Amino acid sequence: MSTSRYNFSAAFQVLSAFSGWLMDGYVSIGYVIVAPILASIFFPSTFSHTYALLLIFLGLVVGAIARFIGSIILGNFLGDKLGRRKMLVYSIMGFSVSSFFIGFLPVYSQVSYLAPVLLYFILFIVGLFAGAEYSGGATLSMEAVPQKARLPVGAFVQSGYGVGFFIMLLVLAYLKSVFGIAQYDDLVWRVMFFTTIIPGIVALIIRLFTTESEVFVDMSEKNEIENVPAKGILKQIDSTVASFILLTGLLLLNNVTLSFYPTFLGDLYASLANSPLIDDYNAEINLISLVGVWIGGIVAYFIFRRKLTLGVYSVIFIVILYPIYLLTTSNTLFLTLAAFSAIAFVEAAIFSSIPAYLAEIFSKSHRTTAMGTIYNGAAIPASFGISAIYFISSFHSVSMSAAWFLIMVVSSILLILGIVLSSETGIGGKDPITK
Repeated sequence: MSTSRYNFSAAFQVLSAFSGWLMDGYVSIGYVIVAPILASIFFPSTFSHTYALLLIFLGLVVGAIARFIGSIILGNFLGDKLGRRKMLVYSIMGFSVSSFFIGFLPVYSQVSYLAPVLLYFILFIVGLFAGAEYSGGATLSMEAVPQKARLPVGAFVQSGYGVGFFIMLLVLAYLKSVFGIAQYDDLVWRVMFFTTIIPGIVALIIRLFTTESEVFVDMSEKNEIENVPAKGILKQIDSTVASFILLTGLLLLNNVTLSFYPTFLGDLYASLANSPLIDDYNAEINLISLVGVWIGGIVAYFIFRRKLTLGVYSVIFIVILYPIYLLTTSNTLFLTLAAFSAIAFVEAAIFSSIPAYLAEIFSKSHRTTAMGTIYNGAAIPASFGISAIYFISSFHSVSMSAAWFLIMVVSSILLILGIVLSSETGIGGKDPITK
């Protein structure tokens, strides 16, 4: 077994992981973008817009819980026992088909409160399969490349989410131009979810031609596969706790930034709420985040050490946080967009090191289960971020921007704490990916 060089198989393994992240960004951000519309059609008109929107965003919590369950089940019984590649084939089929069926859901005017119940149910199914995407894809791609290349390759894999985000924005802009704003509430959101089957099919085709991880094949040939891989997480409890805290902070930041911007911009500037310009602005911010994750991976290549890289990027983020808040509340659109873009850039740079960091922290025998369980487990508290903003801002003395800043501060504290508690992996000696 060797992870010391690139080859055609490795390229397909990396693309398999990238395609899953693209699918995730496409579906997840699509849901966030149409959240104001879903709030108006899945709940009675007697609900205030804020309350209905909060309930729609609770769908993210439902999905996060399902991802955690899915990562344990699929990671433990597929990824670490039957293979990373097989796990990804099953997960993408379930992910794309269940996302596709969201477009068929009845709304409140048709079936009353059964509508949001069905929505939450489908989101749970989507989450079960999506939970396998990060753990299987990140594990497969990190085991496919040499240690020195893992940071830039991990950055590329992570950028799949942003690429899916950008493609979704283009698709929505096209659908609006074809059907018109008048059809937006009734038709565009449905067609948007119907299109999720396309990236799912593309990802499936790539994975059907992808080979299994050499690390897993070697482990299988040597009879090193554990009967219950999930138990291995408890053997690395210090790394598990540190990683969980770190990722909770980072995913909470992501929840209240890139996932919240489409709605937050409309709240800050009422004239944008129903304007097509808001999609253009979010596309621009997303492109900047893509540049951030790619540059972050390239710079990390030279720093090499995973913990040090995470620390450097996180300190930069904390230094700019308060100035960013001041720009956001300046009531000047250009400055707000500049602030959002700066956050997106640095936040994406932090994410660039996560796949390599997690893959090298955990043993090969339970790597898929551990990465999925911790990443998706951390996403559960993080998924409450947007709802927490609306809850805090419901108090008359607290503005939406102040509530947003407070959650950002909490996120930063968790992020730094997790990094401090973490172990360094990018140092000399035997490649930790084979341990």
